[in-house]
Amino acid sequence: MVKSWVKMFNYLIKIEYEGTNFVGWQSQKNGKSIQDTIEFVLKKILKTKIRIIGAGRTDKGVHAFSQYASFKVKEKIEGKRAFLESANHFLKNKLISILDIKKKSDNFHARHSAKLRTYEYLITNREGSLSINKNRTWHVKEKLNLKLFKKGAKLLEGTHNFSTFRAASCSAKSPIKKMNIIKIWKTNDIIKIRFYSQSFLQNQVRSMVGCLKYLASNKWSFDDFKKAFKSKKRSNCAPPAPACGLYLYDIKY
Repeated sequence: MVKSWVKMFNYLIKIEYEGTNFVGWQSQKNGKSIQDTIEFVLKKILKTKIRIIGAGRTDKGVHAFSQYASFKVKEKIEGKRAFLESANHFLKNKLISILDIKKKSDNFHARHSAKLRTYEYLITNREGSLSINKNRTWHVKEKLNLKLFKKGAKLLEGTHNFSTFRAASCSAKSPIKKMNIIKIWKTNDIIKIRFYSQSFLQNQVRSMVGCLKYLASNKWSFDDFKKAFKSKKRSNCAPPAPACGLYLYDIKY
């Protein structure tokens, strides 16, 4: 028996979230994920089970200014404003917001269609403890040398084997990635680091920041940093930076 073809509408949503109280983006058995939370709300609104595909699988405690996810549904969604108002009504107490929704072509895929991903890492570099930015930046008390931070970051730009910064559980087929550019600047006591690449290895950004912090705090010399990177050995990586300072900043399609 031949199954009849059913027309499906493909949508892309833009999402912002505070990841502190979630086990991460991806659906897991050990706790509440952002994916599960959004799918539950979409099912409530659209009256059918929805499976969303995220553009990036952020880990536990990681935040997002601009996460994207695509999903397919049989019925066309009428009324963008009404959809956003309804979705955000149910999400408002979860610290998750759906910022936009767009209809896409049938072959569009939130993950595979992405051309550029940007992650941002925030470090509060001061003696005083955090209040407003608690769980939203990495608090580093010792003075960090911004010039050394930038020097180390320059070494990471280009196409390299990033095995040193790759989690043991990473499922990527290859450790070779192209780091387009890394931008670093300081505003008052906050250091901002932005990483631009088409794709990243699991734990890569936090591991790179951890190593850059060792360099910028003079725990490592530049040669130490370079040797750790070129060794391609995870055992030579500094402790990864905590999840609280990492944000999925933007994705370009």
